Amino acid sequence: MTLTADLTGQRILVTGASSEGFGAHFARVLARCGAYVVVAARRLEALEALVTEITDAGGSASAVRMDVADLASVRDGVKAAGAITTCINNAGVAVTKRALDQTEADYDFVMDTNLKGAWNVATEAAKVMRDSGGGNIINTASITGFQTAAGTGPYAMSKAGVLHMTRQLAMELARFNIRVNAIAPGYFLTDINRDQLAGDAGEPLRKRIAMRRYGELPDLDGPLLLLVSDASRFMTGSILTVDGGHLVGSL
Repeated sequence: MTLTADLTGQRILVTGASSEGFGAHFARVLARCGAYVVVAARRLEALEALVTEITDAGGSASAVRMDVADLASVRDGVKAAGAITTCINNAGVAVTKRALDQTEADYDFVMDTNLKGAWNVATEAAKVMRDSGGGNIINTASITGFQTAAGTGPYAMSKAGVLHMTRQLAMELARFNIRVNAIAPGYFLTDINRDQLAGDAGEPLRKRIAMRRYGELPDLDGPLLLLVSDASRFMTGSILTVDGGHLVGSL
């Protein structure tokens, strides 16, 4: 089933869109629904391929280079993105190691991208929205922000920070007519992890999910379009968990 919404007139910034994961998928869905999409990441050449794909399909899109961990780069990218009405704050990285094997460089890499980077993008986008009368910020969190998982230390900590950042900014930015919400995905099959999760090694993890399957990218379309559209006009500070019941699974 293909979900849709009328996003005509929206100009939406999507960060972390250079790889075949959430960001690129979000960009395609939003463009299909009529939004002008500005995709952002460090790898401009990968973004330009996505822009070509979207425009060839009849959508409208452009690309800006942005390193979310570098505030000057974020400021330049947000300025280049123009009069954005919505920001999909999606850039993220992970280093999967047990806590005692994580290095300082690992920690800084994850935290600088996932938490400081998310803060940089949200606050710079919010300044544009404040000056234009309002807007909408949607952060990509994770179920690891709610619950421990071996080998995810800095990542889980960063996503817990994103959850609280969402609530904090929702409280502070409401006066400017800016809504701030988040989507917290569970385990999703993407090109990066499909072989690992879908194979025998992923079977114990799949069995811990109440619905007994991993998420597929289209499972995020409904929550995304709800938060992007006016259907969620009285929602701010909300976290939509999309995990097949993973967090409510039985001990």
